[in-house]
Amino acid sequence: MRVVVGRIGRAHGIKGELTVDIRTDEPGRRFAPGTALVAGDRTVVVAAARNHSGRLLLRLEGVADRTAAEALHGRVLEVDIDPADEPDEDDAYYDHQLVGLRVHDHHGVDVGIVTEVLHLPEQDLLSVDLDDGARGVLVPFVTALVPEVDLAAGHVALADVPGLLDPDAQAVATPDVGDGT
Repeated sequence: MRVVVGRIGRAHGIKGELTVDIRTDEPGRRFAPGTALVAGDRTVVVAAARNHSGRLLLRLEGVADRTAAEALHGRVLEVDIDPADEPDEDDAYYDHQLVGLRVHDHHGVDVGIVTEVLHLPEQDLLSVDLDDGARGVLVPFVTALVPEVDLAAGHVALADVPGLLDPDAQAVATPDVGDGT
């Protein structure tokens, strides 16, 4: 089974280094020297990894100059894992573990199913198809909004947040801004 661990960004310098947008909670493990990664239609091996100005830079075996690095721009990096493998952290999950889980509202009522995990720079989102069939919603995958993930029971639980499952709903509370005097 393959999991996405990053996406190749721009070339860095003239010696073939690449910037990587990290898509894993385990960059030290996934980008260790000697690690084989799948980049589209080819397999690449990490020769070296380092942080530079808050970005991960990789040097890959066989990528010796800027031109070779630029040819890899935009490719998704995946790693083969054992399906039974678990992330190192207790509150970390692989996408395949989340997709297919039932979604419960704050009352425990089954309202939908997780269909996809989207990895954005700011945070991950769960794409949820609601059982009413009318639409899907995107739920930020943060503890404040998804306080429970129970893989054994096959569900995630959502917090009691107005509008979380109805993007058209408006919060009732308005701030007290005064009259300016």
